[in-house]
Amino acid sequence: MDILNYTDGHKAFRQRLQEFCKQEIIPHVDQWEKDGVTPREIWKKMGAEGFLCTWVDEKYGGPGGDFLYSVIALEELVRTNQYGLDAFLHSDIVTPYIASFGNEEQREKYLPGCVSGECITAVAMSEPDAGSDLASMTMTALDDGDHVVLNGTKTFISNGLLCDVAVVAAIDPEESNRHHAVSLFLVDEGTPGFEKGKAMKKMGASSQDTAELFFRDCRIPQSNRLGEKGSGFPKLMVKLQQERLLVALNAVTRAEFVLEWTTKYCRENKSEGKPRSKFQAVQFALVEMATEARLGRTFLDKLIAGHMAGEDVNAETCMAKYWATDMAKRTADRCLDLVGLDATVESCPLARMFRDIRVFPIFAGTNEVMKIVVSRSLGLG
Repeated sequence: MDILNYTDGHKAFRQRLQEFCKQEIIPHVDQWEKDGVTPREIWKKMGAEGFLCTWVDEKYGGPGGDFLYSVIALEELVRTNQYGLDAFLHSDIVTPYIASFGNEEQREKYLPGCVSGECITAVAMSEPDAGSDLASMTMTALDDGDHVVLNGTKTFISNGLLCDVAVVAAIDPEESNRHHAVSLFLVDEGTPGFEKGKAMKKMGASSQDTAELFFRDCRIPQSNRLGEKGSGFPKLMVKLQQERLLVALNAVTRAEFVLEWTTKYCRENKSEGKPRSKFQAVQFALVEMATEARLGRTFLDKLIAGHMAGEDVNAETCMAKYWATDMAKRTADRCLDLVGLDATVESCPLARMFRDIRVFPIFAGTNEVMKIVVSRSLGLG
């Protein structure tokens, strides 16, 4: 019995997206990887077909779908074996801040463009000397009448170059309680004092435009504040459950992709005159990895169901995030061993996936942070 109930509408959506990926994404991935960015046009094509922000209410131009449409969109994009078109970050991590915490004027201004792909979003939390530790944040936001003046630097910002609007976290230096000092702001591209750095060269996610963002006496209207002053910390915390759930789902889907490709390779390629899949050592390795991937998928399906029901599954999501990302990294590494030298050439899908997977235990809260959160839920700290 399946944990998640996919309707005919969900299945038709998946089929449409699979066809879209075959025609509009997969043929261009290698070029995007060389270019170090995905073109803005593909975002607009995604939006035109209803593949972005699938949960946004029809009032703002969205399809008004449930969370399973987000799950499907993430899974099918992962299977294109690229991590440049970071649509799940835009659709299901950043845009929800605007929908949940923005006022009606802000929702009307931004959500239609988020759905259509005309407005690409980014979230700016991490800083050069603080990582994503909000308590160590140094970027400041000072009130100046009807405006707020932002000063500071953000780093490792996904969609940093393409973004049309960034959700930016900054502190009020005059507030001594750091948990009450953080506010969130909407900063539009082209705002004086807001500058984008060059694309960062990374070991993976080569077609994703990760960049530094600079704010130098950047003046924005008070109306660009997202929610009440000093409310940024709890807003960021409340969205972490969905973010980490999606990262875990991303990791499990990548492990499944790697395992499927490697299993097919071992069936079709011979060693010592017979298919590699006929060797017991290879069989055992594939069975062990398949078991872990199946366990991860089952756990994720249960958490998705709980999340959709409005349950607090934060601790379990942290478990899933750290375990699934470690499992995906372990699976990719072991599959490279099974394939051998063929896996080291750039034409092999494993080479790119291996690099892309490596960062997953680090972002959205390191896996060590996940264990700290879980330990507290168990009354250990």
